[in-house]
Amino acid sequence: MKVAIYGQYYLVSTEPIIKDIFVFFNRNNVEMVIESNFLNMLYEKKIVQKEYKTFSSHSELDDSFEMLISIGGDGTMLRAVTLVGNSGVPILGINAGRLGFLATVQKENIAEFMQFVIDKKYTLSKRTLLSLSCTPENEAIQDLNFALNEISVSRKDSTSMITIETYLNDEFLNSYWADGLIIATPTGTTGYSLSCGGPILTPDVKSLVITPIAPHNLNARPLVISDDTKIRLRVTGREEQYLVSLDSRIAAVKNESILTITKTPFQINMVEIPEETFLKTLRTKLLWGEDRRN
Repeated sequence: MKVAIYGQYYLVSTEPIIKDIFVFFNRNNVEMVIESNFLNMLYEKKIVQKEYKTFSSHSELDDSFEMLISIGGDGTMLRAVTLVGNSGVPILGINAGRLGFLATVQKENIAEFMQFVIDKKYTLSKRTLLSLSCTPENEAIQDLNFALNEISVSRKDSTSMITIETYLNDEFLNSYWADGLIIATPTGTTGYSLSCGGPILTPDVKSLVITPIAPHNLNARPLVISDDTKIRLRVTGREEQYLVSLDSRIAAVKNESILTITKTPFQINMVEIPEETFLKTLRTKLLWGEDRRN
């Protein structure tokens, strides 16, 4: 069995997690290939001493890998998606962060859940991604032009609202006068969109959610649309630029540029352990059913 290992940063609290994972896989003769920057950090901190093979991009991940293990929080998982790209390699997240909607395996259950991996007692949840194109072209978003959670536009260097002309399949929808606009996948509906009043979708729903950020028009509500819809945005405002984010990656875009958002032709495979399903995560992370009267 062969797995890729990725982590973004090192905290004291993550040291036991990293050691537990390495000890478990070494004991079970699992071949580990470590992301090069992460491995260098582990050497510097003297967390590991053994030599390992490394990788640095999705071009080095092929079908010989069972999965990629992401050690960190949800932000680390989103960066792991950029490494996996369209390779099809499944991703499993070990939560060393706080919330953990994407990185669902908790540090208290590492050995138990890693055994599920060894025994291949898991399922794959296919997740929709969004791609972005910009006219005129913007170099900052040409290479990594896809997002797992959401693509959003927002104001930059100003407290003034922006105007976001929105078209669905070339038909005019609305001009949002707001701080910004979020286009969320089902995976992303538990993130930024949720905090702005958007609905939660289960990962298998073939829909997207358009959620305005602090709209001045109080009747501008979140809208659920089919995921095969082509979305076109034209943003104007008092400043010369506005911000576009693809998950955690941010770029500045000139006023009146045309953004086109569509579903990518490939999906991300998320590893789902039997004991950590999406619905259980909702109950745990959002404290559903925690009313003291129940």
